[in-house]
Amino acid sequence: MSTSKRIFNKINRILEVFLISIFALLVIDVLFQVFSRYIIGTSFTWTEELARFSLIWMTVLGAAYLNARREHLSMDFLYDKLSPKNQRKVSILIEILVFLFALVVMFIGGSNLVYTTLHLEQLSGTLRIPLGYIYAILPFSGLLIMCFSVYHISNIYKNKITN
Repeated sequence: MSTSKRIFNKINRILEVFLISIFALLVIDVLFQVFSRYIIGTSFTWTEELARFSLIWMTVLGAAYLNARREHLSMDFLYDKLSPKNQRKVSILIEILVFLFALVVMFIGGSNLVYTTLHLEQLSGTLRIPLGYIYAILPFSGLLIMCFSVYHISNIYKNKITN
């Protein structure tokens, strides 16, 4: 197994464990919120905000994870009608477009958002966490998606990925 494949698999495994941990935290948080509201009779305001931030992180990191595994949503009815040579070209084009989206929107735009919210010292309403820390998942996931796109392009070019 090549070094790039080992690194790719290791990153995916770390992402899996982290996503499972975030989901477990989200479930525990929501169960605690329901328990405290209906059994104890009091509601903790921080539980809703923690659930919202966990869901943000899980969604954005989950998008990067699905991109790595090439299991993201796609409509391939036109793609299937192409010849194998054209399918390869289209696959490379799609990966380039994904790379550019991740670069411009997620990495550059996300970095600007993180910088702005940290510079303005914006805090979350209840937990009082700097919002820049919450938004930092955008440029991080964008960077992951860009790395995964480069990895996929190299594999498509070497004919290791067919579709």
